[in-house]
Amino acid sequence: MATSQVASKTTSRSKSGTDSRSAATSKVAGRSNSNGTTKRASTSRSNARSEQMENSEFHQMFVDELKDIYWAEKALTKALPKMKKAATSEELQDAFEKHAAETQTHVQTLEQIFELLGKKAQAKKCDAMEGLISEAQSIIEDTEEGSMVRDAALILAAQKVEHYEIATYGTLRVFAENMGHTDVMDLLEQTLENEKATDVALTEIAMSTINEEASEE
Repeated sequence: MATSQVASKTTSRSKSGTDSRSAATSKVAGRSNSNGTTKRASTSRSNARSEQMENSEFHQMFVDELKDIYWAEKALTKALPKMKKAATSEELQDAFEKHAAETQTHVQTLEQIFELLGKKAQAKKCDAMEGLISEAQSIIEDTEEGSMVRDAALILAAQKVEHYEIATYGTLRVFAENMGHTDVMDLLEQTLENEKATDVALTEIAMSTINEEASEE
């Protein structure tokens, strides 16, 4: 009699454990399926939102601003070698050369962005960048060749350019995110981080020796 009761209890516990594991497995599978469905739904909403935005005034403004910064970057590829040639400090010359190569990459990145948006890569004259480049040229003409004053002023001109680009890419990145252009947003983020790094590098060069030497000339 006792043996029969023990066996009955053991069987009951075994069935109870199996039922519990089965229920747990079912819950996990349910959560997994739910997560997959949620992700697919989120992606679908994002794609639908992106398609809807393409014909909006906001999207057209976004594309126009991309054309604007595209012109700006292409103009910089010509201006930076001139700034390098005018600089005295070897470190500053190297910085301008490095940024000229990076700027060419930015041009290519923008062309990739236009392609992702199904648009032809077109440049629209950027009055702001034209003014900043003109200011840099004036600095070269108004300062003495071989002086640290010129180098300090060239860094100032270059950082004005960087701050303009940081503001532009930062805002365009947010616009892309709002419209669901995830791939475009990622590319803009990469360029934004590169512009920030260049700005920091120019500050370090200025503070290492150039500003101090310029103040003593």
